[in-house]
Amino acid sequence: MPSCFAMKAKQQVDAPGAEHDVDALVRQRLRELRTERGLTLEDVASRAQIDVSTLSRLESGKRRLALDHLPRLATALSVTTDDLLRAPEAEDPRVRGTATTRDNITYWPLTRHGPANGLHAYKIRISEQRNTPPAELPVHEGRDWMYVLSGKLRLILGEQDFTVGPGEAVEFSTWTPHWFGVVDGPVEAVTIFGLHGEQVHLHS
Repeated sequence: MPSCFAMKAKQQVDAPGAEHDVDALVRQRLRELRTERGLTLEDVASRAQIDVSTLSRLESGKRRLALDHLPRLATALSVTTDDLLRAPEAEDPRVRGTATTRDNITYWPLTRHGPANGLHAYKIRISEQRNTPPAELPVHEGRDWMYVLSGKLRLILGEQDFTVGPGEAVEFSTWTPHWFGVVDGPVEAVTIFGLHGEQVHLHS
């Protein structure tokens, strides 16, 4: 006897003009769920016991979905088959995150942290206690961009020493020995880090 989810899927596919819609829905959900979980095509294919080239063609629409794919894909993604067949809910656009403080800088995330490891933006507040550069300025891969909202930012790049005021922005390679702090009081700014800069500033 066919299972409930198989009967439901078959009913959806048998509905007039619905086969393409079901294929498109599952492809969209498959990509969304896989990305949310930070899984590669190889990860899902291995868990679902499906050839990775088959899974790639399923996602791209170059291969039609078969009923026996559904339970294996759902298991691989740790969801129910109903979840795989359900239209995704509208995404909440609001960014929610917890502030992090390190080295006298408090970071409020302004972008989501996904598995893509792209650029991440933060609002930051630099404490007045961060006013003395270290003896050795750090160097790491990437670029940093900062826009000062209030206060006076001190930025040291190699042998150069800059004061950056409200309404001014700076962009620099972090391969250059660098440090930033305050001149005479706290500073608020918006900053964008690439992956390596984020790791150094927040996680090292």
